[in-house]
Amino acid sequence: MYSCSHCGKCFSCQNYLNAHMHLHTNKYQCGECGKRCQNINALGVHMRSHSGEKPFGCTVCSKRFTTSAELVVHSRIHSGDKPFKCLTCDKAFTQSGHLVRHMRVHTGEKPYKCSLCDKSFALSHHLQAHMRHVHIVCQCPVCRKMFKTNRDLKQHVRSHTAAKPHSCRHCSDRFTLHSQLKRHLLDSHNEETWLVCDICQKIFSNTGNLNKHLRRHEDMKPYICHDCQKCFCTAAELKSHHVVHSGVYNFCCGLCAKGFKYRQAVSKHLHRCASKLGFV
Repeated sequence: MYSCSHCGKCFSCQNYLNAHMHLHTNKYQCGECGKRCQNINALGVHMRSHSGEKPFGCTVCSKRFTTSAELVVHSRIHSGDKPFKCLTCDKAFTQSGHLVRHMRVHTGEKPYKCSLCDKSFALSHHLQAHMRHVHIVCQCPVCRKMFKTNRDLKQHVRSHTAAKPHSCRHCSDRFTLHSQLKRHLLDSHNEETWLVCDICQKIFSNTGNLNKHLRRHEDMKPYICHDCQKCFCTAAELKSHHVVHSGVYNFCCGLCAKGFKYRQAVSKHLHRCASKLGFV
């Protein structure tokens, strides 16, 4: 591991460390978040993360990206191209970062350490799962309900505080979620227009959801699992499927402590388990 003398961040090779060191000496600084960039062009690209501008669109699924590099990586999902190959077992990957993580299978490296119990993990999401289920870091302080991420927790806490940060510019109505505001603008103020499926007449509030829906009519499944080659209509479905290959059990029965990969599975199990133990 190559460590930065300024911030202590570690990298797998000297070239990555050299590129990172520029962040401590660069003159081009973002006025929004303070991040430093190598040149004015890099700063311009970074500013898109604040403005929401995504000029690069995928011609297959219409998903959009901030940079051309992100689009190139995404296009490999559709093409099946895997340019990064493991020299030990010949397994191939679409991104260099995936290869770096895979190599830990051969090296035994576990760079992610739990700050509470000092247990180590090869992957960051394994550490996150450990923190959620062992140390309970994403728990609502009001009702003790558990969540996968801090973002989900913050959104849930609004249900207790009645916080509604998204306000309508036409009336006094306010909403907890931005998606609720957008639907209100369509329903109540006819702002913009509903998007209608030409085949079944189902309506949608944005083009992304409509495009996903149309793929089901066309039986188009552009998202391919690199482990088993199974195909899916949406990136969310592919992400959910990846749990099958991960070996990570994110859900646990509160009665017998048995682990499950999917929420639906633990829900079905809970009733049977409660009956078996005499609770119902």
